[in-house]
Amino acid sequence: MNDTSSSHSEERPHRHRISVEDYHRMSEVGLLAADARVELIEGAIFDLAPSGEPHRTTVQRLEALLERAVGAQGTVVRHAAIRLGPDSEPEPDLAVLRAGAPGDRNGGPRAADALLVIEVSDTTWHYDHDTKVPFYARHGIPEVWLFDLTSATVHFFRELAGGHYTDETATENPGLTFLPGLTDAAVDLSAVFSSR
Repeated sequence: MNDTSSSHSEERPHRHRISVEDYHRMSEVGLLAADARVELIEGAIFDLAPSGEPHRTTVQRLEALLERAVGAQGTVVRHAAIRLGPDSEPEPDLAVLRAGAPGDRNGGPRAADALLVIEVSDTTWHYDHDTKVPFYARHGIPEVWLFDLTSATVHFFRELAGGHYTDETATENPGLTFLPGLTDAAVDLSAVFSSR
């Protein structure tokens, strides 16, 4: 029996990556519904999971805490697209942007505008932890907080080096936590899970 596998040269098909501009055009011409819950990650369009009540409540609670802490030092945005390179525009649950970050009319915020990104995970743990957190690191987001609603645990990803977070900690008892890049701004995260 002859092994012909080594005598055939095979060219595998390549995935076609779409750009942020293509992604926006798809929305403008109606290829993506106006209310579509999607995000663009490295040229691929991903459906965002529907938000259940625990997810919505946690995001709202965090948003209120962050807005009080950030004040005029920055801007807190919910489900806002952040442009990370030519083929990526994720929509984290929450982000803290530096003061003066551009709005949607000016092309929207970019990696350099983001001080902190927060993802709240109930049914999307593996996608958030295994895909989005490393993706944020590769694009230079200084810090990511990942709230795991299933285990009532907060994971903190900090200290970027070589496109990776070198400091990952997790706790079921988060307390007063300082916000990166801001002066004396902190939130008491113990309230996030306590009233669930």
